Amino acid sequence: MRKRTRIASLTTACLLSLTSLTACANEVASHGGSGGGGKGTKVKIMVGGLDKVIYLPAMLTQRLGYFDAEGLNVELLTEPAGAQAETALVSGQVQGAVGFYDHTLDLQVKGKSVESVVQFSHAPGEVEVVSAKKTGDIHSPGDFKGRKLGVTGLGSSTDFLTKYLAVKHGVQVNQFSPVAVGAGPTFIAALQKGSIDAGMTTDPTVATILAKKAGRVLIDMRTPEGSQEALGGPYPSSSLYMNTDWVNGHKDTVQKLVNAFVKTLTWMSTHSADEIAAKMPSDYSQGDEKLYAAAIKSTLPMFTKDGIMPARGPETVEKVLKAFSPNIKNADVDLDKTYTTEFAEKAAK
Repeated sequence: MRKRTRIASLTTACLLSLTSLTACANEVASHGGSGGGGKGTKVKIMVGGLDKVIYLPAMLTQRLGYFDAEGLNVELLTEPAGAQAETALVSGQVQGAVGFYDHTLDLQVKGKSVESVVQFSHAPGEVEVVSAKKTGDIHSPGDFKGRKLGVTGLGSSTDFLTKYLAVKHGVQVNQFSPVAVGAGPTFIAALQKGSIDAGMTTDPTVATILAKKAGRVLIDMRTPEGSQEALGGPYPSSSLYMNTDWVNGHKDTVQKLVNAFVKTLTWMSTHSADEIAAKMPSDYSQGDEKLYAAAIKSTLPMFTKDGIMPARGPETVEKVLKAFSPNIKNADVDLDKTYTTEFAEKAAK
């Protein structure tokens, strides 16, 4: 099948308000940009935050022209949280979702067959930050009791991981209040205004919080070592996941999608954060190119080089979800059906 790309380029209107970043990214991704041409096999992909560094391979693949090289016309759309990207996939609005692998397990126990076809990462890329106002009160997840904890969205992967860290440290999920605050400016504002005491987010939000001295890092899961310490093993997170029936019916298209993403992951592994930042839409730096490059550098260790599911990764994710989710705790999850390495292994060759 034929595939081409549409390179999304944020317009001047997006500069008018940082809080409208997601809406702007959604709009411009829908309209495409240079190099798209509207030709090739059309595929719509919803990203759980197109400007988040943890999902950087989606936009970077467009910018590098790898979708185009595979003959794809990829339309990237965006939602502020992975849970919303999941909903878009399940409802049939898009053919694929770029989000956390853990959604495939959650959906399986709900009767939905979804699988990761290429694994971008072997660590969450998430950071738990504490408000500068509460830095003397919260020293570990054991201090989460009675706190308001920010997550991108209820039912999102940040929600899942927050609950796991709390339970692991003796705080039950009904002993704190998760608050959906999105990412970027909305997360930072919630931290500064006291709407949340702490919260889980990713770069470039983390870099901005530290630069503004609005909070400090409590738990850093941007590296495999950080994932091991916090979660007990590799934690495959950002990925491209799709409905299994669609994958089985469109294997040629899926293979070319995975080919493009694996090329990007390989390219990322041989280029610096500055070089990667230079390829991204200029607006993603929000006026501070050095800070944006630093955010990418901090998060780069989370990414795989070949798109293949890390060994023991699915088992770590299942352990984390079973710790707090009654639905998954009492269910028999067939991990083999939540991911496939078929396409990534072919792409690696």
